[in-house]
Amino acid sequence: MLLYLDDIAPGQRFNGATRIRIGEERIKTFAAEFDPQPFHLDEGAAEASIFRGLAASGWHTAAVTMRLLVEGGFKPAGGIVGAGFDELRWPRPVRPGDELRVESEVLEVRPSKSRPDQGLVKLRTTTLNQDGEAVQISVGNVVVPRRRKL
Repeated sequence: MLLYLDDIAPGQRFNGATRIRIGEERIKTFAAEFDPQPFHLDEGAAEASIFRGLAASGWHTAAVTMRLLVEGGFKPAGGIVGAGFDELRWPRPVRPGDELRVESEVLEVRPSKSRPDQGLVKLRTTTLNQDGEAVQISVGNVVVPRRRKL
């Protein structure tokens, strides 16, 4: 069911049923193209780093989170159109074999003053690993259309 701004209220929660397992080769492939730092590409270098082992790029985690959001329970009409982040944190690294899922909570709903046909939803999204540990926490603003009046 598609959600319009009028359907959304602070405190609503959305859990994604989809899970994505992060493989070692995917970590290295993503890093080679987008974040080619040694601790994302080489086990030896990763062992000697602050990560003490191979870790996915935070940007890889963010990309996986977007996929999980799109496939999850938060379905705004018009899609998940981001208007920016207030917060983006990676409290622990994603490791090869981790299985990620997302949980989201609506923090605020604001109708637009300049565009009466839409508004912003402030959404906290937590990406969790298979042990329920947060690997990414973001607070973002999503543009959501209002239900059209007939």
